[in-house]
Amino acid sequence: MYLLGYDIGTSSVKVSLIDSETGICVASASAPDSEAPVKSLRPGWAEQEPGSWWRYIKEATGRIISKAGISPADIKAIGLSYQMHGLVCIDKERNVLRDAIIWCDSRGVGYGEKAAIDLGEKTCLSRLLNLPGNFTATKLAWVKENEPEIFGRIYKVMLPADYIAMLMTGEICTTPSGLSEYMLWDFEENTTAGFLMDYFGYNPDILPEVRPCFSEQGRLSADAAAELGLAQGTPVTYRAGDQPNNAVSLNVFDPGQIASTAGTSGVVYGINGNIAYDPQSRVNNFAHVNHSADAPRIGVMTCINGTGILNAWLRRNIMPEGTGYASMNDLAATIPIGSEGVSILPFGNGAERVLRNRQIGCTTMGVDFNRHDSRHLVRAAQEGIVFSFMYGIEIMKEMGLNVETIHAGNANMFLSSVFRDTLANITSASIKLFDTDGAAGAARAAGIGAGIYADNREAFAALKLISEIQPDPKDFSATLDAYMLWKNRLDSQLINC
Repeated sequence: MYLLGYDIGTSSVKVSLIDSETGICVASASAPDSEAPVKSLRPGWAEQEPGSWWRYIKEATGRIISKAGISPADIKAIGLSYQMHGLVCIDKERNVLRDAIIWCDSRGVGYGEKAAIDLGEKTCLSRLLNLPGNFTATKLAWVKENEPEIFGRIYKVMLPADYIAMLMTGEICTTPSGLSEYMLWDFEENTTAGFLMDYFGYNPDILPEVRPCFSEQGRLSADAAAELGLAQGTPVTYRAGDQPNNAVSLNVFDPGQIASTAGTSGVVYGINGNIAYDPQSRVNNFAHVNHSADAPRIGVMTCINGTGILNAWLRRNIMPEGTGYASMNDLAATIPIGSEGVSILPFGNGAERVLRNRQIGCTTMGVDFNRHDSRHLVRAAQEGIVFSFMYGIEIMKEMGLNVETIHAGNANMFLSSVFRDTLANITSASIKLFDTDGAAGAARAAGIGAGIYADNREAFAALKLISEIQPDPKDFSATLDAYMLWKNRLDSQLINC
């Protein structure tokens, strides 16, 4: 028997096939071959065509079935992970009304700020665990005000995987974890946040039905099965946003456990066993996949939008044509800790929650034309990303979370020794790298939802630890000095914003 997991990301769709008996990933694939486009019609805007996700899913599914050489009938469950906070709007005929407004789009900020003032920050924080900010609910507010004709035709609003699951099964549903990332889950009432729906003037009927993350959420229809080359009736049994799912992929379920990822955006995600929030709402709090009113599991997340996308920008615009990321990592390692005074503030991909939703852009500071070159920029970029992580971790610590061990996949920025060592040294935490990814995690989690596994311990028993990086005491002082310089430069930028 096999389990199939999809990770619907910003740059691609990844798919993994897991042998349910051994827990081993037997095949993986992705599509498209180059990074998927993001439309930015105005500064701070970011959109994608939802239909493109379905095309990539079909392409990746065909590749993995061909690669694995198995019968589709042997796949017993499907799991979905997806880019968080996206807004998909459909009409009664289930046609998409506009391109999806995705996670790094900033146009909802003003609507969230006004809602916090009108409703009261204390009310929002105590019930939503966040200020309304720049989430799905506030992006919908922009549509309501600026595209009233489209808003009036909306039958349902969905997150990216809600839309894909609808195409797969014909059923329209979401999860409590999903609603919490809409900013529409009331943690006091343990139900949909009606007070915020009322404030924005949303009809409750536009929301999908709510089902648990681990549950049957529909079965593949005949049409979808034919398009995907899978078996009709295969159940979809798990759904979660990419960051909760990244934690799931690393078997992070319990209070005190920490997961991190560093793809297009970067995240540190810790599990809190108490209902708590940051009074300034600089970190995000979402219902984790196993959250319940009786046993709270809150994913406390510091998210940096400008992570791998900064590295990609440098590769495209600064490095010689044909330079790969591995070569960039090697170049960064030739420069000492602190990049000889160069600092990069990596905030060029939309409004940053950790900066209270300010959009300050990416800034390079301290460059000396006679001493510095592209190597310094590459190292300063990687250090700047790590330091932005630390800036958020300091807030998480104020909330009572300890960061002693960080679990991460052996991928993306974690392939860089400079990135790994800098993170270990500035946090004084050990970093455990595992052979997994979001698609494999979604597949294993689907096994829980389908009842194939009894719990997460059984589902992730085969998770393979690749390496463990320990902080180096002799490098702590230099790393701290570099961080404090970076932080002082950030503070000077914030004063002027």
